Amino acid sequence: MVGDKFSAVWVSHSSIGDFKKCPRAYYLKNVYKDPKTNHKIQIMSPALALGQAVHTVLESLSIIPTDLRFKDSLIDKFQDSWQKVSGLAGGFHDPESEQRFKLRGEEMLRRVMRVKGPIARLSVKIKQELPHYWLSEEDNIILCGKVDWLEYLPETDSVHIIDFKTGKSEEDADSLQLPIYHLLVKNCQHRSATKASYWYIDMSDDLQEKVLPDLDEAEEKVLQFAKKMKLARQLNLMKCPKGDDGCRDCLPFEKILRGQMQFVGVNDRRDMYIFPQQVDAIEMESEIL
Repeated sequence: MVGDKFSAVWVSHSSIGDFKKCPRAYYLKNVYKDPKTNHKIQIMSPALALGQAVHTVLESLSIIPTDLRFKDSLIDKFQDSWQKVSGLAGGFHDPESEQRFKLRGEEMLRRVMRVKGPIARLSVKIKQELPHYWLSEEDNIILCGKVDWLEYLPETDSVHIIDFKTGKSEEDADSLQLPIYHLLVKNCQHRSATKASYWYIDMSDDLQEKVLPDLDEAEEKVLQFAKKMKLARQLNLMKCPKGDDGCRDCLPFEKILRGQMQFVGVNDRRDMYIFPQQVDAIEMESEIL
């Protein structure tokens, strides 16, 4: 059987996380398209804007030779990156709140410039713009996702999986992020992963090493969720577990459908919305992420 990428169900760490929390939220965020624009919809928040701007700077370093990565100030790069999320585009309703988030981003990058850590060492760049592979051709399911950083370990000719964390909360112990990253690294380039870490760059100079998930167990667990997602799509069973009242994960997207969110533009064929009042955006930061 030859898989068809256009009809396949594509799954990722974020989409599986959406489905686990609320199938309705998964549908509205990952499947639904506005019939007027034929675009998917997305909610931007200050915390999401901050994460995007910082990650854009760090990701750009992976294609620069090791000895040149810190030649130019990361703060200068951040100023350019920030322009794309400034003002309403990033969910900011006033200059004061935007400045607070921007300063946090600058401090994170100052930490990276001071510590350097794995950023100053050799790295591996997966050539695919969006790394992906057939999780199951038989089930027509593709696993995709971007790994923040792969440090090259010359002594073992292997890689160290690193994920940059810009939020203030730690990743859940039952998160599928590392299992999915391990699978992507295994199937999208030829070197084995022998180490994995999180770097909470808003809080610490040090990387937090994690146990590298077993590949067979990771594949079984991820495929199990992916099959559930595919079946729910086929049977149109993507309802909120709390019923018609909705939950904190799907309600913001339902508000878009009811015309209660503020449209701020289009980004990568997604219609972008923000909460109409600053207080709403602040209250929902952790929930959206």
